[in-house]
Amino acid sequence: MHKGPITAFLVLLALAGAASGFDLPWQKPPPAPAAGIRPVVSILVGDTQAAGHSVPGVIVARIEVALGFQTLGRVTARNVDIGDVVRRGDVMATLNPDDLQGDVRAAQAAVEAAQVELRTAEATAQRTRALAGRNVASTAQLEQAERALAAAQAAAQQAQSELVRARDTAGFAEMRAPFDGVVSATFANAGAVVSAGEPVLRLSTQDGIEAVIDLPDTVLSRVRQGDPYEVWTENEPGRILPATVSQIEPVADAATRTRRIHLALEQDADLRLGALVRARPAGAAAARLVLPQAAVLERDGAELVWVVSRDGDRATVALRRVQTAGPAPGGRLTIASGLAEGEEVVIRGIHSLTEGQIVGASVTP
Repeated sequence: MHKGPITAFLVLLALAGAASGFDLPWQKPPPAPAAGIRPVVSILVGDTQAAGHSVPGVIVARIEVALGFQTLGRVTARNVDIGDVVRRGDVMATLNPDDLQGDVRAAQAAVEAAQVELRTAEATAQRTRALAGRNVASTAQLEQAERALAAAQAAAQQAQSELVRARDTAGFAEMRAPFDGVVSATFANAGAVVSAGEPVLRLSTQDGIEAVIDLPDTVLSRVRQGDPYEVWTENEPGRILPATVSQIEPVADAATRTRRIHLALEQDADLRLGALVRARPAGAAAARLVLPQAAVLERDGAELVWVVSRDGDRATVALRRVQTAGPAPGGRLTIASGLAEGEEVVIRGIHSLTEGQIVGASVTP
């Protein structure tokens, strides 16, 4: 019902804005789109395989043994902890000896009882032979006495064997170091009941260390035993240690589908056991350029990439043929030829570009 005054007010306001040189919010024209120019997701090609695409690993001993007791029992003492250095023959853990000594005493008693039975059977057989020689005892009685003597002899031998076994088992109550080394892990504390063969601790030699890494099958196709590698720690990235592929495990991990690679380090390598390291191929293999697989376009059997050329504010894209040299870690491809370090390559949206198309600024992936 007040439409007249409101309409007149808006008309006067528009005329005043036009006269004063400013635009009202609803009078601002929309921004003109930059037709044909689109930003691109690109990266600068560099020696990324050597610098950023190393593989994590861990330092382990070349020889590690998980030690356990050879009999069931309760752990009464564990004399070592992680990091302790032991010598061959040192007692590292013990079981409760009471039950084992009780078995020894029982076996000793069985031996004594078997010896009494044996002496009795020997005396009986001797008397029966004498009586049979005077035709007082029958042949059946003599045979029965001989059988009793043979059974007593066998029972005595069995009891003696059980005594030897019980004494050996009593000796298993002490876990002694089989070689000089360092304790690298513990699995049971004092008071725990362990079964025969259950790991109690792990002993590692100090003769040599190695780095272990896990690689997928796509990368393993280019790894051979004896290949040189470089190993370093995150704390000292500038201290590069040489290593050599000493073993490639034949069976892949069931969860990750990767295989473990053992890298032998030199004897003077002073890395501690369990240290986290990074490793990469050494030499020419590490100096090749790499690109994400999504950046490579395949047409008519050729491998192509979109290279961005920038001249001031103007940028265009052009297809260039490259040659790959196999997969690299992280879902990438190794570029053998066709690109130079520092060139800009499109890594996303490669199927929607055209030759010579003008593009905008680079967007970080």
